[in-house]
Amino acid sequence: MIQLGMKQFISYFLGLMFLTMSVVHAAPNLEVNTPAINALKNSMQARHTALASHYESGAIGLTANGLIAVRDAKALPLKDRRGINALVASENSDRSRLYKEVAVANSHPEWEASIQDAFAGRWIDKAQGGWYYQSAGAWQKK
Repeated sequence: MIQLGMKQFISYFLGLMFLTMSVVHAAPNLEVNTPAINALKNSMQARHTALASHYESGAIGLTANGLIAVRDAKALPLKDRRGINALVASENSDRSRLYKEVAVANSHPEWEASIQDAFAGRWIDKAQGGWYYQSAGAWQKK
């Protein structure tokens, strides 16, 4: 066991306390706005009208990691099956870039994964009744 003198102990304790307080108070601002974030939100909002009926039919759902996925292609009208993959890919690209931009805007790019997790919870919380989301690896209907 390491023996510390009283001064060393106090210095160690205060340093640990400061580090703990820094971590506790360091929470990302998920509402931060920049031109890049606004552009991504606008792109996602414009796409949402094309995706909304697919959420409602259960064809697509919200994944546990803050993205979307085709859940049941058979729930799609035949005419929409080809285009849904492109819509989902575009949405996921914008979502991934959004998480990165929010982390950068918070001056903590290393927070990207935590920000993505926080948004994943928000998307699911705000989902309308009847939409599907992933929980513990399984699809659930809200």
